[in-house]
Amino acid sequence: MKHMLKPVCIKVGLTLFAGACLCGGIQAHSLNGEKEDILNTMKSATRYMMDSVSYRGGFVWNYLPDLSRSWGEMEAKRTMVWIQPPGTPSVGHLLLDAYHATGDEFYYEAAEKVANVLIWGQLECGGWNYVFDFAGENSLKEWYETVGKSGWRLEEFRHYYGNATYDDLGTISAAKFLLRMYVEKNDPAYKVPLEKVIHFILESQYPVGGWPQRYPLRYDHPFEGKEDYSSFITLNDDVTPEIIDFLIQCYQAMGLQNIKEPIMRAMYLMIILQQGEPYAGWADQYTVTDLKPAHARSYEPRSVNTGTTVGMIYQMMEYYKLTADTRFLSGIPAAIKFLESQKLPETEVRKWHRKSDNPDEILVPRFIDPDTGKPLYVHRKGGNIYNGKYYIDQNIENTIAHYSSATFVNPEQLRKDFDEVKKIDKNKLLFQSPLLSDELCPLPKYYTHCPRLVTEKEISNLMAQVKKQGYWLSDLPSTSHPYRCGWTPDLSGKEDYSRKMVGDDFDTSPYPCTDGQQCISVAAYIKNMMALIAALEGNVK
Repeated sequence: MKHMLKPVCIKVGLTLFAGACLCGGIQAHSLNGEKEDILNTMKSATRYMMDSVSYRGGFVWNYLPDLSRSWGEMEAKRTMVWIQPPGTPSVGHLLLDAYHATGDEFYYEAAEKVANVLIWGQLECGGWNYVFDFAGENSLKEWYETVGKSGWRLEEFRHYYGNATYDDLGTISAAKFLLRMYVEKNDPAYKVPLEKVIHFILESQYPVGGWPQRYPLRYDHPFEGKEDYSSFITLNDDVTPEIIDFLIQCYQAMGLQNIKEPIMRAMYLMIILQQGEPYAGWADQYTVTDLKPAHARSYEPRSVNTGTTVGMIYQMMEYYKLTADTRFLSGIPAAIKFLESQKLPETEVRKWHRKSDNPDEILVPRFIDPDTGKPLYVHRKGGNIYNGKYYIDQNIENTIAHYSSATFVNPEQLRKDFDEVKKIDKNKLLFQSPLLSDELCPLPKYYTHCPRLVTEKEISNLMAQVKKQGYWLSDLPSTSHPYRCGWTPDLSGKEDYSRKMVGDDFDTSPYPCTDGQQCISVAAYIKNMMALIAALEGNVK
């Protein structure tokens, strides 16, 4: 590869840059001289988040205004740093986006602070866990043994492995941010941690091409009589697709020749993992020895997943755009046919008690037994980890609320999108693909989702809030019961909590907050900052 950046590089599809801001082409609109006020608002809000809300530059998700309680996916200690979006790497991406929008070194310096926090929390193996704790590993273990272990539905936090995870972008979101920091100014401070995570990814890849959920491999948490699933080849939560995406970005931005073969090996594995007819979809995870569908958490049975299948159909279209290899398209008709075959009759739809506004969408079970084709609906009984239990049957009624047992899909739209992809000129695909380029290609300007056109009223309100109090407040999206230990009554025969997000007072799982409590939200900060960036770029109606 030539070490020269192309003046223009056309990105292909959603796979490479999901979330890139496509603001170009929108007619600019005058903000009546408010640009300086917008810039001041952005800086004031960011200074408050960095100096008052963050812990040494690290973030969780939501904070009470007095910082007395805070939450990531679960309630967190003040010293903890969350990796899963919208956690610390998400803030780092936003800060770089703000730097690109304003040219103000203040945002780059803030991004450096976030990057240094992530480097501090990078494990020796090269990856990241969901969370780390500045108070040390003993403090983190204590959290796992109390708050984490008591989260009934969040089984991934009920065992401390001590290794890194790819789940929920745990490693990849941090890796993408460090990549951006390195290529931004070619700062050697970020080269070593970036090379470390790239080595981790290549080392953890199975010879067949996939990745486990966690690495280094552990087998020490068999749960309810089932094998520890963390070593299985994982597609769930886009584990493998997101790793591929990161490696492609490394290839296009750094020209690393040794990562192209692992990329191609992983992409072609996706063809192999598609099941044969009549259940020609994809599973969430697979056993390593025979590439068969496998189980994960109690409410993730061994199955072919219709929701995952939809995602993988689009993923295969993206891999075709990257390679022009029609083998990536060959299984799509059978996958769409499989989805259509799972359409539930109206009698079952009525039991589901939910409707779609789109007449082209059909309701299908989420989990399909790969051997029999029977739907697998998930229920639970009891009230917490001490007496609760998940179970599976073929009854669509009273399934769990926190993980949908059925989903709406749109085969007609899938077929239309498939037809459009087939029409793309192959020579154009070959010309645009960063995998086939002999030159480096810049990363996108923005990684954070860009809002639609914003209104002057919206911008005025955002500025007024920060001018009044220095930060943005929003409704607290979820809260949780504080950890408590002790005896709990036996409710194993009752199903009072089957349709609720949380169990009884002993369950530390978050649940929707409905009392109007306010919080400082990292997600809201990111969203509001991108609205102001949109205004700076003239995307105002």
